[in-house]
Amino acid sequence: MNWTLRPATHEDLEELAELRAVVMRPDLERLGRYDEHRVRQRLRDAYAPEHTRIIEVDGEFAGSVSVRPATADVRWLEHFYLNPRHQGRGLGTAVLRTVLSTADADRATVRLNVLQGSPARKLYERHGFIVEDEDPIDVFMVRKFL
Repeated sequence: MNWTLRPATHEDLEELAELRAVVMRPDLERLGRYDEHRVRQRLRDAYAPEHTRIIEVDGEFAGSVSVRPATADVRWLEHFYLNPRHQGRGLGTAVLRTVLSTADADRATVRLNVLQGSPARKLYERHGFIVEDEDPIDVFMVRKFL
């Protein structure tokens, strides 16, 4: 699979909002939290293209990943979405490895939250994330600098 990361732009926002709605719908419905408008608006409200990369496969939009600095040595991994047709084929692992290698080079801890019951949690656990806290909706995970 030929994939790349490119800087996000303001023009990517609506495509990302739509992808977020598609990807998160099953988990949000299972948790009784899906709202057609809110799922898109939360991304619109938090979108920071300067911290976001667009994942492309063979030149086509396939997803996104954001890494937002919290402090000098802590990053938040956010808005990591892959189009369902690209899931389960190793792309998420490859992108996550790239993100984590950059964090490791910066000697940074990486934090994230994932919805309760999301299959993405297993991906994060395979890459050294551990549960730090959780509530009925979210699981907060951390991976210390390796």
